[in-house]
Amino acid sequence: MKKLDHKGYFFIAPFFAIFLVFNIYPVLLTFYYTFTSYEGYGTPEFIGLTNYIRIFSDSYFYEAFFNTWKIWGLNFALQLGIALLLAALFSDLRFKIKGLGFFRAIFYLPNLITISSVAILFSIMLDWRHGSVNMFLQQIGLISEPINWLNQPVTAQVSVALILTWMWFGYTFIVLMAGVSGIPGELYEAALIDGANRWQTFVHITLPLLKPIMLYVMITSLIGGLQLFDLPMLITDGLGAPEGSLNTMVLYLYNQAFRYNNYGYAATIAYALFLITVIFSAITFKSMYRKSVKE
Repeated sequence: MKKLDHKGYFFIAPFFAIFLVFNIYPVLLTFYYTFTSYEGYGTPEFIGLTNYIRIFSDSYFYEAFFNTWKIWGLNFALQLGIALLLAALFSDLRFKIKGLGFFRAIFYLPNLITISSVAILFSIMLDWRHGSVNMFLQQIGLISEPINWLNQPVTAQVSVALILTWMWFGYTFIVLMAGVSGIPGELYEAALIDGANRWQTFVHITLPLLKPIMLYVMITSLIGGLQLFDLPMLITDGLGAPEGSLNTMVLYLYNQAFRYNNYGYAATIAYALFLITVIFSAITFKSMYRKSVKE
């Protein structure tokens, strides 16, 4: 029997040591904090399930939950719609659009800009007194007086959703085009010969064969959307103003931990967010997978 050489364990030991210290240990410690009252210093006080009971009756958490879904829902609908429209145009043999690589780079460019730069840029553009958006809309006659975009709940949520759409539709477009490139060109040629119009080609060929890619896009977007934090944080006062309309779940978690020093309750919100993400990702996967299997 050949003797195994165990020297290889010395080479993989640093990875597992770092993984345990910086990944596993924080997760387990955070779980422990959910059962405590901890202000970031001193000894945590064990309080049992008090934090979990509190989260079910916390109106601010529910407000943050629905705010997150509103912003993500509008953003994803627009993002996916624009990406699908562009994918349909670039895959249409009748148009024969050239320069796909150039358009990919242009559409993806907003995703490369740091979120802090994006927040500053749109804070200036959406300024109700001197912002370019109000000036442009007044010049073309769509509005008669400036709109305070970031100081009204509905317009603030719509503004953040549109900014996120602008940032991420290029990424979604590239992923969908990768899926389109995997569709055999013979199918489009056969549809063209049979007299199918653009809508029929898109609905009966492109869309069904893109469902696995769309499932991936939806789940990854859902995971990222439920973790929305940086843009609402930077574009407002950090409290989710106006009237708490931009107070997302992660922003609420951040304020509970680092503004109010409720680390135990913040840890509970983190685990609640994890469970919510897992549940809705599983629901999305099962619903779309069943539809694709039936078809």
